[in-house]
Amino acid sequence: MSDQEDDPKKRGPKPKVKHDKPKPWDVDGTDRWTVQPFTKEDNPSGMLEESSFAILFPKYREQYLREVWPAITRALKEVGLACELNLVEGSMSVRTTRKTWDPFIIMKGRDLLKLLARSVPAPQALKVLNDDMQCDIIKIGGIVRNKEKFVKRRQRLIGAEGATLKALELLTQCYILVQGNTVAAMGPYKGLKSVRRVVEDCIKNVHPIYHIKTLMIKRELAKDPKLVNENWERFLPKFKKKNVQRRKPKVVRKKGPYTPFPPPQQPSKIDLQLESGEFFLNQHTKRKKEAAAKRDAQQEQTGKRQRERAADFVAPEELPAAPARDPAAVTDASAADLAALAARLKQKGASSAAARERSAHAAAAQFLAPTGESPAAPTTKPTKVPKPDKAVRASKRAAASDTIAEADPETAPLKKRKKETAL
Repeated sequence: MSDQEDDPKKRGPKPKVKHDKPKPWDVDGTDRWTVQPFTKEDNPSGMLEESSFAILFPKYREQYLREVWPAITRALKEVGLACELNLVEGSMSVRTTRKTWDPFIIMKGRDLLKLLARSVPAPQALKVLNDDMQCDIIKIGGIVRNKEKFVKRRQRLIGAEGATLKALELLTQCYILVQGNTVAAMGPYKGLKSVRRVVEDCIKNVHPIYHIKTLMIKRELAKDPKLVNENWERFLPKFKKKNVQRRKPKVVRKKGPYTPFPPPQQPSKIDLQLESGEFFLNQHTKRKKEAAAKRDAQQEQTGKRQRERAADFVAPEELPAAPARDPAAVTDASAADLAALAARLKQKGASSAAARERSAHAAAAQFLAPTGESPAAPTTKPTKVPKPDKAVRASKRAAASDTIAEADPETAPLKKRKKETAL
C-alpha cells in the first residue's frame, strides 16, 4: 500500500474531535510504521511499580513447556523480566523487576506467553522480544456457526500442503500458525495488518488467492521509485462478486395447505397393543405368538432359498419340431441321390483301373530294351574301390605322361613340368 493510502490527512476530512489536534511530531514525510529504538539510557531510573500478567496453557503443552522453560527464563532475564511456570494451576506468569528499564517490555513478555500457549515453538516465540517484531492472535472461531464450513474454510487458508500459508508468509514477511480457533501471526505491523484482513476474509468465504494477487502486484509496484507516492488503485485488480446458484435438492417436498392446527399425534406402541388386544394377553400367550411369527418367517425364508436352488435345475425350453416332409418326395430325392452316388463310384473305379494299368506298363518298360540297343545299365550304385597308395598313383601318372608324349611330342614336356611342379 502506498503512503498516500496510509496517511490520514490525504484520505479525506475527518470529523473534528477535541483530542484531534495537530501534533508537533506529525509532519509530512514521517514514517509511522517505523518503531523508534528505546535504550537503557532513555530510562536510567527504572520502573516504580511492578506489573504482571498470567496466561493459562492447555494440558498437552505442559511437557514441552517444562523442557524449554529454562531457555525462556534466561531470555526474559536479559530484558529485566521474571517468569514463573505453575503446573498445578496450568498457568504462566511474567512480571517486572527492579532491573526493568523498558516500560513496553512487559507487553512483549505477555505476547511471548500467549504464543507459547498457542503451540508456537519456543525459538520462534522468543523473537517477539525484538523491537521490530510484533504479534497478533486472530480469533476465527466465532465468525462461522457451522462447524463443517469452518473446518473447510480454515483448510482453505492453509492450502494444499501449506502452499497458501507459505505464500502469505513470503508476501507479508510474517510467521503464521493456524491452531484450533485462533491464528497466531508474528511480523511487522504492516504485515500483521494484511494477515488479519486475509484471515478474516477467508473465514467469511473470500478465497485467499484474491488477496495474494493484490499483494504480489503491490510488492512489484513498491520496487518502482516513480510510483511510490502515487495511488495504486488503477493497477490493482477489481474482483466482482458472483452469486452462484445452489444445487436444488433431488426430492422436492410439496407443501400442503396451511393449517394453524398441529398434526395429529401418532399412536404409541402401547396404544397399538391395546387396539389389537395384545396388551391383555399373558406372558405365555405372548411368547407363543412371537414363536409362531418367528417360525413362519423362517419357513418363508427356507422356501425362498429352496426355490432359488431349484431354479438351477429347471430344464430349458425345447425348440419347436421341424414340419414333417412328404414321404413320396423323400423317396424320390433319396433314389436320385443313390443314382448319383453310384455313377460317381463307377467313374472313380474306372479311373483308378486305368491308372494302375499305366503304372504296370511303365514298370515293364524299364526292364525291356528297344531293338538294336543294349540293355540299360542297372541303377545301383557302384561299390567303392579302395584308393591305391602313393607309389601306385605315381606309376600311373608316369604311364599317362608317356602316352601323352607319344600323342603330342611338342606339348608333352610342358605338361610334364607342370605336373612335377604340382607334385
